[in-house]
Amino acid sequence: MASSITRPQPSISPSSFSGYSQSKPAEIDREIAEVGPGTVCGEYLRRFWHPVFMTSDLDDMPKAIKILGEELVLFRYGDKTKIGLVHKYCPHRRASLEYGKCEANGIRCCYHGWLFAPDGEILETPGEDNDAKAANHLRASKRLGAYPVIEYKGLIFTYMGPPELVPEFPIYDTFEIEGMKMSPYKAPYKCNWIQVLDAIMDPVHTSFLHSQNSHPQFSDGMCELGELKFYERNENHFLGSSTRRVNDNAWVRLNELILPNFTQAGSAYTADGTKQHYFGRSAFTRWVVPVDDENSIAFAWANFGERGDPHEYDNQDGYEMIEQGEVLERSDLERQKFPADSEAVEGMGAISTHKGENLMPSDRGVTIYRQRIRRQIRELGKGQEPPQPLSIDGMTVRTYGQDTVLHMPKKEGPADRKFLAVIGEKVMAMEFEHEGKDDAARDASIIAELKNIEAEG
Repeated sequence: MASSITRPQPSISPSSFSGYSQSKPAEIDREIAEVGPGTVCGEYLRRFWHPVFMTSDLDDMPKAIKILGEELVLFRYGDKTKIGLVHKYCPHRRASLEYGKCEANGIRCCYHGWLFAPDGEILETPGEDNDAKAANHLRASKRLGAYPVIEYKGLIFTYMGPPELVPEFPIYDTFEIEGMKMSPYKAPYKCNWIQVLDAIMDPVHTSFLHSQNSHPQFSDGMCELGELKFYERNENHFLGSSTRRVNDNAWVRLNELILPNFTQAGSAYTADGTKQHYFGRSAFTRWVVPVDDENSIAFAWANFGERGDPHEYDNQDGYEMIEQGEVLERSDLERQKFPADSEAVEGMGAISTHKGENLMPSDRGVTIYRQRIRRQIRELGKGQEPPQPLSIDGMTVRTYGQDTVLHMPKKEGPADRKFLAVIGEKVMAMEFEHEGKDDAARDASIIAELKNIEAEG
């Protein structure tokens, strides 16, 4: 008589599983993800100024960098206060100018001594007869690729688009807030730029990634889900507000994105919803800059002062915590136990398969900004240049990234959620109303009106 065999069985019926039917990976959204020369998004991004390096990291030696898929070399010349940015490889025999010599008029290749001006002009070809026809023709007809640079408040910016279309360097209102200290920092991400940029228009992730699913990386009040509202201010300015209830206070926090990659939010640590706060400004003033398709860097200023974050965070660990809620260098176990932005966005892969997403109403901020980028990319393909950050009547570019905490006692039951939504809308409508005033008058008017809203209840 044959003995019966006991076989292990899965605890759930195999017919319930769908791994096999979903094993083929979704596609990459190449239109907005690929940034190299000749790509449609790369052409779009090259129409704007981008920060590419920190001034403090550039010493007397050339630095090799990669931005928008291009290998470049940044260097000091002249009295060492002037900065040049050129293509990495010498047009003679392709030696790297990372090993070049910085001189008064530019950078000299280590291999055969060719000297290049900051705009790429070939100044000397010392291995050749200076009067030879070939040398004269080459100096007249060839140049080393180069880009203009601006050094501003500790960050080095460049424009990498058509030279005849160089836009004005935009000055934002948060660049000159009285009593605010701006400290430059950088934060590298091992993933595509869109994955990093998405988070700024996703207020919901703060309540989970930075709070409930980890531990309160900013404040306990961040755990609360807020009443969401998204705004489009013009062709390239997007805002996402979240109004939270913290005891008898209504906390209106606003994140913003100015296309293609400028971002601001409320403070990271000053405002926690427990005490009144009127038009506090952004924790960071930040750009998400593509290195290539699979890497990006956030270049930013962390902002410290009464309307920014506490000065105790004005150090490298503080910058990283303001950027993402945790320091960047942590053990694998710490990353798993307490994930922050880098784990969330890098965990999607080097380039997320965006076409496999299932976007929800709470993702509206992400949806609308991606749609607008896509539209501007396609319009550029038809010859229409993308809009630059909008300046009203020659003033600084208006921004709104902020925290406001008003004492507004809680309503009973479901009515309180509607009450919070109304408060958030009032605060934003009031800020828009005063945007045409100069910076000082605008701030004073906004703060006075916030106090009126609070007093009226």
